[in-house]
Amino acid sequence: MTRIDAKFAALKAEGKKAFVAYVMAGDPDYARSLEVVKGLPGAGVDVIELGLPFTDPMADGPTIQLAGQRALDAGQTLEKTLQMVRDFRTGDDSTPIVLMGYFNPIYSRGVDTFLADANAAGIDGLIVVDLPPEEDEELCLPAQKAGLNFIRLATPTTDDKRLPKVLQNTSGFVYYVSITGITGAAAAEAADVGPEVARIKAATDLPVIVGFGIRTPDTAESIASVADGCVVGSAIVAALAEDKPVSEVLAFVKSLSDGAHRA
Repeated sequence: MTRIDAKFAALKAEGKKAFVAYVMAGDPDYARSLEVVKGLPGAGVDVIELGLPFTDPMADGPTIQLAGQRALDAGQTLEKTLQMVRDFRTGDDSTPIVLMGYFNPIYSRGVDTFLADANAAGIDGLIVVDLPPEEDEELCLPAQKAGLNFIRLATPTTDDKRLPKVLQNTSGFVYYVSITGITGAAAAEAADVGPEVARIKAATDLPVIVGFGIRTPDTAESIASVADGCVVGSAIVAALAEDKPVSEVLAFVKSLSDGAHRA
C-alpha cells in the first residue's frame, strides 16, 4: 500500500473528502518553494501534487506556464525537484507526494534510473499528462512495478468506449478534469461534474478527485461534495506569483482545504 492508498483509506474511514494542492517545484525559487511545500500539510492538504517544470507544458494555462518558466529561470531541474522531495521527507514521512509533469525529462534521465531515484526520494505517484494508455509500457507499468501509483486523467471527452482503456492500469486515484481545455481556463460546476464522477465511479473502485477551475473555498466544497475530493492548482500558484508572504499563501490554502473538508 502506497502513502496515497493509505491516505484515501484513512479519509474514507473518517468520512472526509480529500484536498489536493498543486504547486510548481522551484517557483519562484528553491527556498521559497520548499517553504511552501513544507507548510502544505499544516494547511490541511491531504495530497501534494508537485509540478515538474518543463519547457513545453502543453496542458497548462498561462498561470502554471509562467510558474514553470520562473522555476526554470531560477535553475530548477528534475534533480533539484527530487532533492526538494528528499528535503520535505526529513520532516514528513506520511503526506503523499505526486509528481506531475511531462515525459521528456523522465525519458532523458532514463526511466529505470528515474523510478529508482523517485522511489528513494519519497515520491508516491506520477501524473504524466502526455503519455496516453497506449504508451503504458513506457512508464506506467514500470512505475507500478516499482511501487509508485500511476494516476490517469479522465476528461469530459472521455466517453464510455474510452473510459475502460483510461482506467485499466490506473492506480491511486482517478483525476477528473472538470472542464475541456487548459488549466485555469474556466470555473468548475458541481452540476456538470457530479454525473461524470458518478459515471467514472461506476467503472472503478478508485477515488475520483476533480481538478481544474476551482478557485474558492465554496467551489472546493461544492465540487468535493460530488466527488471524493478536489484539486486546486492555478489559484495557489497565482497567489505565489503575487509575491505574498508564505504565511498568506498557506492561509489561502487552508481556506480551500477547509472548504473541501466541509463537503
